[in-house]
Formats: sequence, C-alpha cells, structure tokens
Amino acid sequence: MLSRYTHRFVLILPRVAMLAKTKTLKDWAEQVRAGEARAISRAVSAIEDRAPEAESLLRELFPYTGRAGRVGVTGAPGTGKSTLVDKLAAYYRSQEKSVGIIAVDPSSPFTGGAILGDRIRMQGHASDDGIFIRSMATRGYLGGLAQATGDAALLLDAAGKDIILIETVGVGQGEIEIVRLADCTLVVLVPGMGDDVQSLKAGLMEIADIFVINKSDREGAERLEEQVRAVLQLLPEHEGWRPPIVPTVATENKGIDELARQIDLFRAHVAKDRRPRDVAYWKSWLVRLLERRVVEQVFTKGITEGELDALAAQVAAREKDPYSAVSEILLRSRL
Repeated sequence: MLSRYTHRFVLILPRVAMLAKTKTLKDWAEQVRAGEARAISRAVSAIEDRAPEAESLLRELFPYTGRAGRVGVTGAPGTGKSTLVDKLAAYYRSQEKSVGIIAVDPSSPFTGGAILGDRIRMQGHASDDGIFIRSMATRGYLGGLAQATGDAALLLDAAGKDIILIETVGVGQGEIEIVRLADCTLVVLVPGMGDDVQSLKAGLMEIADIFVINKSDREGAERLEEQVRAVLQLLPEHEGWRPPIVPTVATENKGIDELARQIDLFRAHVAKDRRPRDVAYWKSWLVRLLERRVVEQVFTKGITEGELDALAAQVAAREKDPYSAVSEILLRSRL
C-alpha cells in the first residue's frame, strides 16, 4: 500500500511533467522567435512529420505572426524559378531584410521526402544567417504545395523573417493553390517553350499578381510579352490592379531590382484595404484545416487502411456505390 506521502508524490508527477513540457515548449518558441536556425529547422521537421508538438508550438507562435511578406513563385518546370528566387533573396539581403525560402519539391515515390534538398539549392546563401532555406516535399498534395507549407510559412513569419519566398512545383492548373498562401504571386514564363500559350490557358492568368518573363534575352520574348498583354486586356482588373509584366534574365541578375519594386508596389496597393483579402485567406485556411482534421478523425476512429482498401474494392467491383461507402465511414467516425 502506498503511504499518503507517496500517493501525493505520484499525483504530483504528471503535473511536474506537464509543467516541464510547457516550459520546454515556451523555450522552443522563444528560440524560434529569436531566429535560431537549429530550433526553426527542428520545428519545420516536426510540422512535416505532423508531430503532436508541432501544433502546440504553432499555437504558441501564432500571436507573433502577420508581419512577413509572402511571395509565391510559380510556373512550369524549366522557367528558372529557383534562380529567380535565389537572386530575389540576394536582393532583399542587400536591403538588410531577413529572408525565408520554402522550396516545395516533388515527393520521392520511395520515401515521400523532397528529391531536391536545401543543401543542393542556393548554396551561395549557406553561410548567411539572415536566410533560412528549407526544401519540403509535396507528399502527393494537389496543387504542388505540401499541406505543411502553410504552417512552415507561419513559423518563419514568427521567426522574424521579413520576406518569405515560396517556390512551388510547376504542375499546371493545380498551381492555383499558391494563392491561398502568398500575399503576392509571381507567375514565371519563358519564351521558346511549346506550352507558353497553353500555360496561359491553364488558370495562371487568374492567379498572377505579377508576370515574369524570365530568360528574356531569348528569341521570342517580345512575342510572348505581347501575348500576355493581349490576354490581360480581356480580363477585368482585380481589386484595381492590372498585373505588370517584368522581363528578367535571372542568371545575369537583370530585372531583379524592377521585379522587387513591382512586388513592393503590389503590397502597398493591397495594404490599402487588406481586411477582405485577409478574411478570405483565413477562411480558406480554416476549411483546409477542417478537412485535415476530419480525415485524421476518420482514420483514428472510423476506419483502418485495410478497411478502406476493402471498401474501395467493393466500389471498384460495383458492389457498393461511393456515396454509400463514404456515408458508412462517416457514420463509423460519428461525424
């Protein structure tokens, strides 16, 4: 039998553990806010792995977010997005601004990790404490963005980064997802690619705040610019803004100053009335978070992977319709 003192000690232990955990979490959050690269890197890994402590950390950090500018860089593969991001980062550092870079890479079919690591990309900034670079895997998420990318952007915001550059995988129509993360979206095009006009039809016209014609020293650059202007004339201005077209040659650092100037102009333009845009942004975020929570609850309480496979097999064999199958899953999950 436990003595009353031992019993009291046993009751106190969980409280001590909880206090220690809280203190550790607060220490971690303080390290992130101080911009400590190791703490930030560990936090991004926790976010990617969906570790339980990741959400608690983000809750702790959320009040300190909302200051950073988020710039999305999207476009087809081969347009030079990585080089453009590299040069933009160098420009902002020359302006004494701290920079976070999230490069969203294709998922490895074997490990689910990023095929291109941050050590391979942009090695010129490796020794710069003012830049944090992280490659993240899409993990099969439609739209070229990992679900964790939004959380990672919040984290870098709380870490005091002035500018966060988010480079996405070029996957055509799905690139519309970038709008949900970025304050300003750059759509990068290059002359001489067979899918130039097709890219314009794939929904990129609607999401671009600024068009960048990279490798503009190539033949056909002027023709591509004329095509973009012609299409823009057919579209209404969005919130009083007509996307400018900025020619660049990123490998030679040409046009980067003008591109940064246009980004500043756009951010100043939307800053006049940010409330509707911010509300729409967080509404979209809440819906995505709800979807994720529902799926997690389904697999926690409602169905196993094996049971899902069995249901899918029944649907494939036309033994059950998909609507009834989903209703059955939700019923099991008590949703």
